[in-house]
Amino acid sequence: MTQRTVSVGSSVGLHARPAALFVKAAAATGHAVTITLADKTVDARSLLAVMSLGAGSGAELVLDVTGTDEERVADELAAMLESDLDAA
Repeated sequence: MTQRTVSVGSSVGLHARPAALFVKAAAATGHAVTITLADKTVDARSLLAVMSLGAGSGAELVLDVTGTDEERVADELAAMLESDLDAA
Protein backbone atom coordinates (compact mmCIF):
# COMPACT_ATOMS: atom_id res chain seq x y z
CA MET A 1 0.00 0.00 0.00
CA THR A 2 1.15 3.50 -0.88
CA GLN A 3 -0.07 6.50 1.07
CA ARG A 4 -0.14 10.22 0.28
CA THR A 5 -1.42 13.14 2.36
CA VAL A 6 -2.97 15.86 0.20
CA SER A 7 -4.99 19.05 0.49
CA VAL A 8 -8.11 19.41 -1.63
CA GLY A 9 -7.33 22.00 -4.31
CA SER A 10 -10.79 22.50 -5.80
CA SER A 11 -12.33 25.77 -4.74
CA VAL A 12 -15.66 24.02 -4.04
CA GLY A 13 -14.06 20.98 -2.38
CA LEU A 14 -14.93 17.44 -3.39
CA HIS A 15 -18.50 18.12 -4.42
CA ALA A 16 -20.38 17.23 -7.62
CA ARG A 17 -18.10 17.74 -10.63
CA PRO A 18 -14.69 17.57 -8.90
CA ALA A 19 -15.72 14.45 -6.99
CA ALA A 20 -17.06 12.81 -10.16
CA LEU A 21 -13.81 13.48 -12.05
CA PHE A 22 -11.71 12.07 -9.21
CA VAL A 23 -13.91 9.00 -8.72
CA LYS A 24 -13.82 8.23 -12.45
CA ALA A 25 -10.01 8.42 -12.44
CA ALA A 26 -9.72 6.30 -9.28
CA ALA A 27 -12.02 3.63 -10.71
CA ALA A 28 -10.15 3.57 -14.02
CA THR A 29 -6.87 2.63 -12.29
CA GLY A 30 -8.03 -0.87 -11.40
CA HIS A 31 -6.46 -0.37 -7.96
CA ALA A 32 -7.99 -0.40 -4.50
CA VAL A 33 -8.17 3.30 -3.59
CA THR A 34 -9.45 4.85 -0.36
CA ILE A 35 -9.46 8.37 1.01
CA THR A 36 -9.69 9.36 4.65
CA LEU A 37 -10.87 12.61 6.19
CA ALA A 38 -10.45 12.79 9.96
CA ASP A 39 -11.66 9.36 11.14
CA LYS A 40 -13.82 8.46 8.13
CA THR A 41 -12.40 6.26 5.35
CA VAL A 42 -14.29 5.68 2.11
CA ASP A 43 -13.84 3.85 -1.19
CA ALA A 44 -12.57 6.48 -3.62
CA ARG A 45 -14.27 4.63 -6.50
CA SER A 46 -17.73 5.48 -5.11
CA LEU A 47 -19.16 8.92 -5.87
CA LEU A 48 -21.66 8.83 -3.02
CA ALA A 49 -18.97 7.73 -0.55
CA VAL A 50 -16.56 10.47 -1.63
CA MET A 51 -19.25 13.15 -1.47
CA SER A 52 -20.31 11.90 1.97
CA LEU A 53 -16.95 13.04 3.35
CA GLY A 54 -17.94 16.67 2.84
CA ALA A 55 -14.31 17.55 2.07
CA GLY A 56 -14.07 21.28 1.50
CA SER A 57 -11.36 23.27 -0.20
CA GLY A 58 -8.08 22.85 1.67
CA ALA A 59 -9.25 19.78 3.60
CA GLU A 60 -6.41 17.37 4.36
CA LEU A 61 -7.04 13.87 3.02
CA VAL A 62 -5.06 10.66 3.27
CA LEU A 63 -5.03 8.74 0.00
CA ASP A 64 -4.24 5.00 0.06
CA VAL A 65 -3.58 3.00 -3.12
CA THR A 66 -2.99 -0.74 -3.34
CA GLY A 67 -2.07 -2.58 -6.54
CA THR A 68 0.53 -2.93 -9.25
CA ASP A 69 2.42 0.31 -9.89
CA GLU A 70 0.75 1.88 -6.85
CA GLU A 71 3.43 4.58 -6.43
CA ARG A 72 2.70 6.07 -9.86
CA VAL A 73 -1.07 5.78 -9.40
CA ALA A 74 -0.89 7.41 -5.95
CA ASP A 75 1.15 10.29 -7.36
CA GLU A 76 -1.32 10.85 -10.22
CA LEU A 77 -4.40 10.72 -7.99
CA ALA A 78 -2.75 12.96 -5.38
CA ALA A 79 -1.96 15.52 -8.09
CA MET A 80 -5.60 15.41 -9.17
CA LEU A 81 -6.87 16.04 -5.66
CA GLU A 82 -4.47 18.96 -5.21
CA SER A 83 -5.54 20.63 -8.46
CA ASP A 84 -8.67 22.72 -8.99
CA LEU A 85 -10.83 20.06 -10.63
CA ASP A 86 -13.72 22.50 -10.88
CA ALA A 87 -11.67 24.55 -13.34
CA ALA A 88 -10.98 21.52 -15.56
